[in-house]
Formats: sequence, structure tokens, C-alpha cells
Amino acid sequence: MVFRLKNLVVAGLLSQLIGGVASAQEVTLKLGHLANEQNAWHLAAVKFGDELNALTDGRIAVEIFPNESLGKEIDLINGMQLGTVDMTITGESLQNWAPMAALLAVPYAYASTEHMDEVASGEIGDQIEAQIVEKAQIRPIAYFARGPRNLTSNRPIAHPDDLNGQKMRVPNVPLFVDVWSALGANPTPMAFSEVFTSLQNGTIGSQENPLALIRSANFNEVQSHVNLTQHVRSWIYLTIAESTWQSLSEEDQAHVMEAAARAQAYERGLLDTSLADDRAYLEANGMTFVEVDGAAYAAKAKDAVLANVNDEIKPIVEELFNSQN
Repeated sequence: MVFRLKNLVVAGLLSQLIGGVASAQEVTLKLGHLANEQNAWHLAAVKFGDELNALTDGRIAVEIFPNESLGKEIDLINGMQLGTVDMTITGESLQNWAPMAALLAVPYAYASTEHMDEVASGEIGDQIEAQIVEKAQIRPIAYFARGPRNLTSNRPIAHPDDLNGQKMRVPNVPLFVDVWSALGANPTPMAFSEVFTSLQNGTIGSQENPLALIRSANFNEVQSHVNLTQHVRSWIYLTIAESTWQSLSEEDQAHVMEAAARAQAYERGLLDTSLADDRAYLEANGMTFVEVDGAAYAAKAKDAVLANVNDEIKPIVEELFNSQN
């Protein structure tokens, strides 16, 4: 009898111990995204996971899947709606469900990063996020800024009149084609993989991308100037599936938002450092940076932008343009 009691006591202690270990980590959130491990978005996602784990005393862990290893962006969004994925980093792709998400990347809608921040964190940003929750069943919890897109060339192009029919590569996006046509260029949609060779052999004379991509693609070897058009300033959201969000307690929802706020601040620091480092690298490797007449570019692009946005966001875009005057 004593032996059996001892066994029962030991078994009970083991059960409590195992139960304690199991409850130490109650939830694991799966976060998939398209960036690689060196990208600021990935580093910010890791920061979010670390902060959330610390805030919840280890009860909530975040498992991160970079490089589309959990699926492509649209697949991840669909997975979040089905309940098989908890989180992703996504942006204007959400306009497939929520038309206001197109506002995340409208050419010349934002006069500066500060202006973009005001919009993203203000009333318009709140409207975008509310529509995404309602229409896509995905909840934005933080936003990451993206490096602005700039025009490279082999001569300074400080004013849109200087484009003068310049043949340039653009992504296969009607908005981009129409805007650069309106600005006076001769835009040519082309796969990114073909751009370096086309610049090298003179098939095109320009292309446009953020500094980080200009650097990583070695465009400094085939282009001499970076014209600071900054024609697209944009942001992207760190998001959580609404079903996952609703499964959390109010306390843990607050922890998620706090961890997201810390990740957002961390990512902005990484971006600022990256922009400075990329410019220094490109200048050291022969590229000249050209200040441009941003107001002239925006004014000339306005009608083409408005013609390409949907009716729901057109009044907001027009207001954003007018606020810059």
C-alpha cells in the first residue's frame, strides 16, 4: 500500500511537471513572409517574436518562415482567412479584398516620409485598416516604411522636361506605364532579370527602384546618376489573422500590439540606416545623386495617377495631392 501511494505521488508530481512545461508555451503563431533573412522586414519580424515572447513570459512564441517558405503572399493571405496561417507582412496586394489598400503605394501621393507617416497613422490609415479587417479578415498591427523609388540614368534628369522620351524600364503595372508616359518618358515593361543587360547594351537608358535594390543589382556598374524623384513612398503592414486575434485574451492582444509597436520602431531604425548606407555605397562606387523638382514631377503625374485609381479612393488621392500645394 505504501509503495502504491509513493508511486501515485510520483506520478502526480510528474503530471504536474509535464503540465507546467506544456503550459509554459501555450501558443505558437506562424508568420510567413516573402523577404530573405537579411531584409529589414524579416529582422523586424524576429524582433516582434522576441518581444511578444518576453511580454507573455514565454506563453506565446512566433515561428517565422522567410523566403516564401510557407507560401507566396496571396497564398499566405488565403491561409490566414482559412485559419492555417497566423501572420504575414503584406501591403497593396490586399486591395484585392479591400480597395483602400491601394493607398499604400500611390505615386506622388506623399510629399515626404513624414507626410506618409501622418497618413498611415492618422484617420485615413484607420479607415484603410478597418476596411482590411472587415473585407479581408486580416488585422494590421504595425506598418513598415519602404525605401522610396528613384530614377537612375546616365545623365541628370532634374525636371520631367529633361526626360524627353527617355526609354526606361518599368514593372508591368499599368499605373507605372501611364504615369511615366505622362511625365515624358518612354516606359517599357520588362522583367527585372533583364534590366541590367538592357541597361548595359543601351536597349533602355533608365530604370526606377529603391536604393537597396539599385545597390544589390549593381546598377552602379551601368548607370551614373540617381535622380531623387522619390516618386513612390509606401508602407506595408505586419498583420495577424482576425480569427487568431479573436482567439487571444484582451491581455494578450495588448501584448501583441506592444510587441508590434516595438517592431515598427526597430524597423524604421533599420530603414534609416539602410538608406544612408546605400547612398554612401553608391556614391563611393561612382553614382551622382541629383536633387529634382519634385513639385513639377508630382504636378505632371497627377492626372495619370487619378485616371488609374479606383473611384473609392480617387477623392482621397486628389486630397493628398492638393495638400502638398
